[in-house]
Amino acid sequence: MVRGEEKKASTRIDIEKAKWDQSNYTGRARHFLTLTNPLNVFASTSQLERARDIVQKYRKGSTLEELKITEDELWTNKYLYDSAYHPDTGEKMTLIGRMSAQVPMNMIITGCMMTFYKSTPAVVFWQWCNQSFNALVNYTNRSGSSPIPVETLIQSYVGATGGAVVTALSLNRLAKRAPPLAGRLVPLAAVAAANCINIPLMRITELKNGIELQNENGDKVGNSKKAAREAIASVTVSRILMASPSMVLAPVVMNYIDRKQLLKNAKWAGAPIQVALCGICLTFATPLCCALFAQRVKVPVERLEPDVQEQIYSKDKSLTNVFYNKGL
Repeated sequence: MVRGEEKKASTRIDIEKAKWDQSNYTGRARHFLTLTNPLNVFASTSQLERARDIVQKYRKGSTLEELKITEDELWTNKYLYDSAYHPDTGEKMTLIGRMSAQVPMNMIITGCMMTFYKSTPAVVFWQWCNQSFNALVNYTNRSGSSPIPVETLIQSYVGATGGAVVTALSLNRLAKRAPPLAGRLVPLAAVAAANCINIPLMRITELKNGIELQNENGDKVGNSKKAAREAIASVTVSRILMASPSMVLAPVVMNYIDRKQLLKNAKWAGAPIQVALCGICLTFATPLCCALFAQRVKVPVERLEPDVQEQIYSKDKSLTNVFYNKGL
């Protein structure tokens, strides 16, 4: 083996970071397209255990040659591992709470919300289903180092469900006087309202105490309430935009089908068509909207609150920029 090949073989791959450059949108989009791949839901127990075994051994120092895999296979197993195991605790997550289950679960729930939007009991039931699923996802992906208190989860769940139901029922009443398309768009408004309630409530601790700020090496240097507000706002925007394509396209298509009476003799097909449309949209909207904002956000120290600046400079006067984890 020549020296160049020997050096290349000994190079360690940092699997604790994303495979692609996260400083640009393209890199973030490729990262989330892989992370939220719905096909990972169908991975067998043996495949998941093999992925976990490869990741754990590589972290402990094993080489690609010892593991008998290529670099691409290492990354494939790393993303499969990340899709099923909690990043802090290492425990296998509940199937429907995993990121890879976001598309199949949301396509069913969203499709049914778009189909059964006229009946009050149906509106209440599907909005409840949606917020119950969101609560399960939030709980499944909670931080292992600083878990979300059960009280916060309950407040978020009740607040988001109540907000979504009240919004949907109120707008449904107003939409009765509007064109048919307006009524079909009511679920989107309800989901947007729920996100505006749910996300801030889930992260109320950050709003009260500030989000953790770190230097380039990942060391904590302070907390900022201003950065917390920016992080929560960007997450809320991306969540609403994530739901928008499917909740706008499906109503437009179904409204056109109704006007043309294309399903006159097959009214049962309405729900499957809407679920399929939602699935297509969410497959791409979920990762592409997650990628809109960088996960690790760089912020100039001078933009932070005066007391936070003092806190940072007391630890390191040379710092000009700090970082925080935006969340998902």
